[in-house]
Amino acid sequence: MTIADEHLDLLAVTNDDAEETVRAVANNADTIFTWDYEKGARPALNKLYEKAKGAQWDGEKDLDWSIDVDEEELARLAGIPDRAGLAEVGVDITATSFERWGEAEWLNLEVETASWALSQFLHGEQGALVCTAKIVETVPWIDAKYYAATQVMDEARHVEVFAKYLDTKRSSSYPVNTHLQALLDDIINDHRWDMTYLGMQVMIEGLALAAFGNMMNLTHDPLLKKLLRYVMSDEARHVAFGVLSLKEFYAGLTDAELFERQEFAYDAAIRMRDRFQRQEVWERVGIDVREAITTFNVGDPNDDPFQQLLFAKIVPNCKKLGLLDANGGWLRKKFETMQVIQFEDHLDTEAEYELLDATGRATEAPLE
Repeated sequence: MTIADEHLDLLAVTNDDAEETVRAVANNADTIFTWDYEKGARPALNKLYEKAKGAQWDGEKDLDWSIDVDEEELARLAGIPDRAGLAEVGVDITATSFERWGEAEWLNLEVETASWALSQFLHGEQGALVCTAKIVETVPWIDAKYYAATQVMDEARHVEVFAKYLDTKRSSSYPVNTHLQALLDDIINDHRWDMTYLGMQVMIEGLALAAFGNMMNLTHDPLLKKLLRYVMSDEARHVAFGVLSLKEFYAGLTDAELFERQEFAYDAAIRMRDRFQRQEVWERVGIDVREAITTFNVGDPNDDPFQQLLFAKIVPNCKKLGLLDANGGWLRKKFETMQVIQFEDHLDTEAEYELLDATGRATEAPLE
């Protein structure tokens, strides 16, 4: 696939404030108080809140941090790319900087890529921490405020364990990807409380749930496998919270208001699919970012089964919210073009949480 120069310029952008430790983002939303303290007025949210109170886990006590992690061995077990294997998937490294790479360079790339992915999980979890605190402030229902407060604790715990894993088990970490930060900024900037739900609880958390599941299934590290299983048990509950809250609100929106949410969901989907290109990894391993993106972006992204699978959680939730078929099926047509509409009847996260329900069942099954 040939990438237009202007799009390549966008994709090649990397973090330009990686040395900064604090970032300020404008929050344009009003803080909402409610004087209606009737607990359980929204029974489904109240049920989720009661479950959340009993599903707290302790990252210090419930994970075995004494386990040694060998990054290179994990990379080898996952599989190291080589020229022949890349050619099989349509990647031609002839006359590129990759042509002179040997096993050591490809091994290092896999080690760095894993650290980059875990770093983006960490930054995304802090984004969820901030967004959920915003939901506590902005949502008008007491049952939603109660539940969102439990999620703030969940997200703090997720930030804690990913940060500790990167600090104690990995040799490197990465700053937030520029495109992830831009998406988080847009979600926080928006003054409408439901957009925080849609952007974070449904779109980003939905994709993260699929990505966590993929990494959990592939990793040979028992510590990371259990960490991800704990996090996933929380994340399914978080996405279910977003769907439960938005179903009621979206039922009262006009077609024009729903179209704004459809456009937002589609834009977020395209950005999450296309823009997370390991830009910071290419810089660190000494490869020009534009060259790397051009080399590895082959074929139509709509045909990539891995990218499609990341939307297995998002599409059924958009259907449950009524976003797929509103306005003449506008979002349905967009997802058909992306070749992800086949997931519309997959288990939505509200139902999936019932299967994952409770940290015990989600985390205490034998680890393979």
